[in-house]
Amino acid sequence: MSLANLETSAALSLLNARAVRERAHRMLAIGLEDKLPNFRIDLDRMDGAVDLVLETTRKAYPSLDVPFHSRWRHFVANGDNRWADIADRTRWPDRAARARAEFDLAIVSVFLDAGAGPSWHYRDPKTGSAVRRSEGLGLASLAMFAGGAFSADPREPLRVDAGVLANFSVAGLERGMQVSDVNPLVGIDGRADLLRRLGTLVASKPDIFGSLDTPRPGGLFDRLAMLADDHRQLPAPTILSELLQQLGPIWPSRLTLGGIALGDCWKHPMLTTADATNGLMPLHKLSQWLAYSLIEPLQTAGISVTDIDGLTGLAEYRNGGLFVDIGVLAFRDAEDAQQEHEVASSLVVEWRALTVALLDRVADGLRHRLKLDATSLPLAKILEGGTWAAGRLLARERRADASPPVKVISDGTVF
Repeated sequence: MSLANLETSAALSLLNARAVRERAHRMLAIGLEDKLPNFRIDLDRMDGAVDLVLETTRKAYPSLDVPFHSRWRHFVANGDNRWADIADRTRWPDRAARARAEFDLAIVSVFLDAGAGPSWHYRDPKTGSAVRRSEGLGLASLAMFAGGAFSADPREPLRVDAGVLANFSVAGLERGMQVSDVNPLVGIDGRADLLRRLGTLVASKPDIFGSLDTPRPGGLFDRLAMLADDHRQLPAPTILSELLQQLGPIWPSRLTLGGIALGDCWKHPMLTTADATNGLMPLHKLSQWLAYSLIEPLQTAGISVTDIDGLTGLAEYRNGGLFVDIGVLAFRDAEDAQQEHEVASSLVVEWRALTVALLDRVADGLRHRLKLDATSLPLAKILEGGTWAAGRLLARERRADASPPVKVISDGTVF
């Protein structure tokens, strides 16, 4: 096999959830030998983390009937399911038409969902309340979608057309997100650029995104339906692999291998291998968040999604903040808590990788306490119940602006 083919094969080996989990657990094993450059690990504090996650979950979901962690949760405000109201009023030609619209909405909304920063809020026109962070971004993106901001046809607002995305302006996004000098949103230029890249890519792949319609992100539904066994069953890791391979080129210029963009994949000096993937740590946070968010539209369309635990926990700042704030992870150098760190720094890469592995540990502990298995309590429910909410709770208790304990310089395309 030629060097180019070897590198391409090596790159593809990183574009899946299994690679994320394997390398994250390798990072944890190195940390448990106290050989990581940035963090120390205290597993004695894990019981406290499990306790807090269980307490947080029971408070929000007393019967433990927890929904999946996905973007759809952020379209519900005070019990008002905004998307369900819109979808139920719409006369869909068939289930596939609704699924394409839901894919359109989920994909655009997730790509706009990197951290909002502490200053931004969305003034909800329906209630007049100021909604911050992910929930605010969710409601803002839903309002843009429902208002036809991404559609090329005013008569059909509930769609995202590739051509509209490819030319989406920063000003248009600022309008939809209510951004102003007194209401700044972190990484607004990066988000607008991501939408344009998405539009350009979708337009360039009509075989994938336009097989039964003009090119639109929601065309990916038809691709996944085709890959489903008997059009009825689809493993969750397949959703992620398709997202990574089909949408990989949209991410800002980062690492490539064998001509393939590796997306949310970074270098860490401790992850040594004997092949071209030496030193690389794949995380694929936004893509996995999106994969989780596509499960429900697939189910609504009649496709059963299997092996949901084949996806990993999400390497983002609420889950990661939980472990730092509760003392499972401690900065090796206390000054690092005060400094800002680039996403590509070994400290942030290490923190995010450890987060993925430790989330698996929390899941095991929670299931043991509740005498449940991974089928009845999948990781997607533990994240929602769960670790994300517990991380936010600790952040609010410990810092006035509820910021994470690790200060990350974000461009709006990772967190």
